[in-house]
Amino acid sequence: MSQKLSIEDLSVGAVMETTFWANPVEESGFRFRATHLDGKRAPKVVLCDDPRIRPGVPALVKITLIKRPERDDRGAIVVELVRHQDFKLEGVYVDPVIAKKLQVLLESGQNILLDGPQGCGKTVLTRTIAKNLGYEFVFFNCGAVVEAADFLATLHLRADASGAPVTDFVKTEILRCLEEAHEHSHRRYLVFLDEFNRCPEPARNALMPALDSTRKVFHPIRNSFLDIPDNVLFVAAVNRGQQFSGTFGIDAAQLDRFAPLQVTYPPIAEEVKLLMQRHPELSKGIVEDVVDVAHAVRTAPELRASLSVRATDEACIYLKHPLFESEQRKALPEVMKSSFCGRFSGFWDDPSTDAGAVWLVVEKAVAEKEKAS
Repeated sequence: MSQKLSIEDLSVGAVMETTFWANPVEESGFRFRATHLDGKRAPKVVLCDDPRIRPGVPALVKITLIKRPERDDRGAIVVELVRHQDFKLEGVYVDPVIAKKLQVLLESGQNILLDGPQGCGKTVLTRTIAKNLGYEFVFFNCGAVVEAADFLATLHLRADASGAPVTDFVKTEILRCLEEAHEHSHRRYLVFLDEFNRCPEPARNALMPALDSTRKVFHPIRNSFLDIPDNVLFVAAVNRGQQFSGTFGIDAAQLDRFAPLQVTYPPIAEEVKLLMQRHPELSKGIVEDVVDVAHAVRTAPELRASLSVRATDEACIYLKHPLFESEQRKALPEVMKSSFCGRFSGFWDDPSTDAGAVWLVVEKAVAEKEKAS
């Protein structure tokens, strides 16, 4: 399905969903503009001048005029506000209180720090926010950062036409995003700093002025500071805990540049609902069994284990495959040896290892479910 609407998809009087932001083009006569309708890029800029509009809040609007529909490079879609929508994120679970906090932070343009266990859905949540609110999503893995300059550019060695070695700066996704944001002030960009605490703390200091009111970052290619445009939002994600190797501490000054939100695994019923949407081939009973056992692993006091939502998703992929679909319940323990125990060090049949300790919990939970049935 196309991710961009055509003029033929639109008509005067149609009611659609969009998210407005302040219009930087003051002479247009419209205070607000948007780039998407019903989650897809609109063929022309969407304009509205209703003073009731709250930037960053999803709204239902009615199309009142399509200017110059025959031109690809001119015109606009003029709309009127019907009503604001409740903040919603489809295809991902967010605690209702966290959802309200997210709405407040997004409306106010705050940097957000998502702090939660491994695989609880931080990346999916951020992608969904970007999609629903019409942001360009820019993913950056901080685990690859060694020095401060690596956030914006990395050094690469290549051979020139004569074969001589030449060192070049190669722009990162963040730098390309910032340059685009300067050129396209009507677009919104969400920079996702994944694994934020996997890069050394001194390197992270390079982003300090980018994340506070200074809104500047050092450009290593130009050897000067680059302004961070207002249409760029930063969201970072961290995994904190003794079970994570290769991570570094986040000091109070760095934390203070963000509004921290703690997220966790979805409740059992919500995880079942999400997996049923992704794997409709499976019965609800099988999916509930997978999630119930995963919940037993996550909450076992002797483990304190972080079992990714990807683990339950992977188990469902196994179980719906033709090789397993005829004996799903019988195959459940074997699948969990890979999808659950395989995410921990050691072997499932060695109880002295983490994987073996997880298997003991899995085995007990499966036996209790069989007894109950």
